[in-house]
Amino acid sequence: MTDAARKPVAAVQPSRPRRKPRAEALMRLYDAMSGHFGPCRWWPGDTPFEIAVGAILTQSTAWRNVEKAVARLREGGALHPEAMCALADAELADLIRSSGFYRMKAARLRGLLDFLRSREGWARSRDKAGLDFLRGDDPAALRAELLAVRGIGPETADSVLLYALGMPSFVVDAYTRRIFNRHGFFPDDMPYDEIREFFMDALPPDTVLYNEYHALIVRTGNVFCKKNKPLCRQCPLGGFLDHDVE
Repeated sequence: MTDAARKPVAAVQPSRPRRKPRAEALMRLYDAMSGHFGPCRWWPGDTPFEIAVGAILTQSTAWRNVEKAVARLREGGALHPEAMCALADAELADLIRSSGFYRMKAARLRGLLDFLRSREGWARSRDKAGLDFLRGDDPAALRAELLAVRGIGPETADSVLLYALGMPSFVVDAYTRRIFNRHGFFPDDMPYDEIREFFMDALPPDTVLYNEYHALIVRTGNVFCKKNKPLCRQCPLGGFLDHDVE
């Protein structure tokens, strides 16, 4: 995540969760990260469709490589669902080459496009790049449908729901596992959906809170909670001991 990628947004003012041990522990960590970094303003993107594309392109690569691919798509006028649909597979793959695994990711983008085109409301939508025809869907049902699209796993599906569509679906990534395992919240091999439920059971269904919490986790993991040689003494979470989170 780069400073250049961030776009100005309103101050983050998430609602506070109900008072219970797990929620209190999670919010203490949130406050420590927020106090250190301030608003993170993530995920960058001019439209919900661009954000959804970025969620696929960022699989197994650094964000700087995604930025290059998104820039090429923008230059080629392909950051709109209908324009991307019109591209040949080879053209699409070439435009996203910098993201790595570009042929596979082109196929995954094609799968996303096929899913969008199959949705009721696509044909009459006036704002396909805004994905307005999905906004009235039930989040749980839409998540299940996204997971049925080849190449879209839980993290990508939750990123699309949260960042592109503004639906309260907590995103779990490698940084989430690493930070909260090291602080004694859950084991490293805990299944994805159980970690997601761990957060969503404790925190209110607040899109702004989920958005900023995940962004802060990414910042903290990237800067301090490194896989090897973590910088615990400098980390805003370095003073926290293991928590009783039951």
